[in-house]
Amino acid sequence: MSSCVAKSRSKNPYAAVQVDPDSDYITPGTLDLEQLFWSGAGAQYAHVNQVWPNIYIGDEKTALERPGLRELGITHVLNAAEGKFNNVLTGADYYTDMDIQYFGVEADDKPTFNISQYFCPATQFIHEALSQPQNKVLVHCVMGRSRSATLVLAYLMMKCSLTVVDAVEHVKQRRCILPNHGFLKQLRALDIMLQEERLRQKREMQQQ
Repeated sequence: MSSCVAKSRSKNPYAAVQVDPDSDYITPGTLDLEQLFWSGAGAQYAHVNQVWPNIYIGDEKTALERPGLRELGITHVLNAAEGKFNNVLTGADYYTDMDIQYFGVEADDKPTFNISQYFCPATQFIHEALSQPQNKVLVHCVMGRSRSATLVLAYLMMKCSLTVVDAVEHVKQRRCILPNHGFLKQLRALDIMLQEERLRQKREMQQQ
């Protein structure tokens, strides 16, 4: 997907951006995006929630409790907090006897961390898992609120054609999430890239 390597033309992360002049959609600035999590009703915190068909966001407890994963029917686990400094010490070997496919990324829940480097591989992992309708994916970190939520939002934007606003509104109704400020900047940049890509495709079709 070209958006994996595209560079956003927006330099100011706090400015709203309208990419397509013929569309009513405007990518919000980071502060306005952050306000979406505090406005309107949202879900109460739980250990795990289904946020999209066959996609679950959960916390460390969910990832560690194998009987619960069997009960949910989880076939794929994406650990967004892999590594000894990120506290969730599972890994592929942890699920050896469960026929679970595992993918881990070492992401720090810090605003300065570049989580966008994992947007494409995480999205591809989820996408390939869901190519079989019986599969179910758990995406988790420690609390299931920031790192894991960010990767699921990126997936919904990249593969399900949701805007960042629609993705946030959809997921927050189903799980209590709050990506950190830096992650929201990166999701906003992804949103602009995707809008630019769709505009290019639209113009190419109009020229044919």
